[in-house]
Amino acid sequence: MESDITELRKNYKKDWRFRLALIGTGLALTVVVLGAFTRLSHAGLGCPDWPGCYGHLLWPNEGHEIAIANQAFPHAPVETDKTWPEMVHRYFAGSLLLLVVSLTFMFWRRRGHRGFYQSHFLLGLIILQAAFGMWTVTLKLWPQVVTAHLLGGMATLSVLWMLAERLRYRRRLIPPHEFTALQNLRPLAIVAVVVVSLQIALGGWTSSNYAALACPDFPTCHNQWWPAADFSEGFNIAQQIGPNYLGGAMESDARTAIHLTHRIGALIVALLVLAVAFRAWKAGSPRWAQGLIVVLCLQIALGIANVVLSLPLPIAVAHNAGAALLLLSLLTFCYRINTVQPEIRKT
Repeated sequence: MESDITELRKNYKKDWRFRLALIGTGLALTVVVLGAFTRLSHAGLGCPDWPGCYGHLLWPNEGHEIAIANQAFPHAPVETDKTWPEMVHRYFAGSLLLLVVSLTFMFWRRRGHRGFYQSHFLLGLIILQAAFGMWTVTLKLWPQVVTAHLLGGMATLSVLWMLAERLRYRRRLIPPHEFTALQNLRPLAIVAVVVVSLQIALGGWTSSNYAALACPDFPTCHNQWWPAADFSEGFNIAQQIGPNYLGGAMESDARTAIHLTHRIGALIVALLVLAVAFRAWKAGSPRWAQGLIVVLCLQIALGIANVVLSLPLPIAVAHNAGAALLLLSLLTFCYRINTVQPEIRKT
């Protein structure tokens, strides 16, 4: 009887770790989307100080509060349509930090659990993310920091999701021929994850340098297949710290180079993901193949719509969410490949 109660308690605790990881994944995705909304609505410097906003826990919204704030920050007058997105993003990020601290504490109480080191890595990652959030403001949207902040958000989301997968998913037995086909597919799937991650970084660099509309037409750019582009300036990561980078500081040809590279990267991603989907279908995983193709097509459509429709805010934000979804789909597929085992048939 006591052993049964002990087992129930163990399952309950494990279940709560999984639930917390799953809630954290949803919260992390919300933070990523809110970060994209803040960046794309040009509200990254909506609050010139950190962690408050013009010295407020929320943001100044009364007439006298705005007047005092304008006196305290004459170089950055209050714009109410930009203060609230920044602070809402910060509060959601702070909530995620508290959740990860709680999750780490739950794992710390059982140091032998397989998610122990992963949860502590996650805690370190999200603390680093908080620092990047501060530097985004104090360094006035320095593109290197903004891009690193985006990548940190994607990494936090990915680690939380993979932790939830690890807590939920168990090894599955499949026929030997399917097992062999999936193991042969694993290197290509890993390459796809790496390339998608690089494409996300490139997307962050495109956004942080305001190059999303550097090519206003599609599929050509300035009605040319290969327009004038300054790649050395576009990918100069030694930009000076100090200027206000709101709106970007690069010349047109440099932004064109960034945008063109992002388009080329999208083509490479599409070919790789399609190759993974085709081989997954042949390996006996048609649902995974269909899912990857649907997510890929949605992401491509959103990217094209951003150019054709001149970067409407809802579509631009959805494009960021689509990148996260594509990355999580590939990571989950790689994890499932890694956990399957061949059936041993008795003769």
